[in-house]
Amino acid sequence: MKENIGKYIKIEISGKKFLNGKLIDVGSDLWVIFNGIDYLYIPTIHIQNWQILKQDEIDEITFTDEPEPIYNHNEEISLRKTLTSAKGIFTEIYVTSKQALHGYIISIMNNYFVFYSPIYKTMFISLSHLKWLIPYTNNQRPYGLSNSSLPVNPSNITFARSFEVQIEKLIGELIVFNIGENENVMGRIQAIKNNFVELITAKEEPIYLNLQHIKTVHMT
Repeated sequence: MKENIGKYIKIEISGKKFLNGKLIDVGSDLWVIFNGIDYLYIPTIHIQNWQILKQDEIDEITFTDEPEPIYNHNEEISLRKTLTSAKGIFTEIYVTSKQALHGYIISIMNNYFVFYSPIYKTMFISLSHLKWLIPYTNNQRPYGLSNSSLPVNPSNITFARSFEVQIEKLIGELIVFNIGENENVMGRIQAIKNNFVELITAKEEPIYLNLQHIKTVHMT
């Protein structure tokens, strides 16, 4: 793919999302494109297909002055290095195809990272479900909030090394999985058995969710 750096491409992402832009860099598990305004850092695992843009499609992209990327051009890029570079920077991330999350990365663990959202507060996000991230490239703040509304250490929780153990630590808590995409992902964690989370719904009915399909976790 490195021979295509500088070309304008269209990428289809898991969830039938399409991204257009100039291919900036390619790493072992990450692609970077510039869409005319922002850099998009896209894990390779979620790229379904890609193709070179036609000239009329390129002409539709409105380009601003290209900002500086958050990584060192002299190093091989990777998802983990990019997340580390983005730590503490206001960032837009996509995990589900329905909505973006805005906030900043607090900590990066083995197979998930901790994200602070002014809307959802402290969130645990599976690395395998991260579709792409867009670090803010100017002095803009999420929702125009002040520093006092964006705490540096927003949680007293100690973080487990793995996503599965972190969820296990929340047994007994009221939580929301997958940004509440339906009523079956909200409730109280009862137990974890054989890679399924037993969740007690509002009507006290148990439902069993596959750990592999849990994208995000936040407490109510």
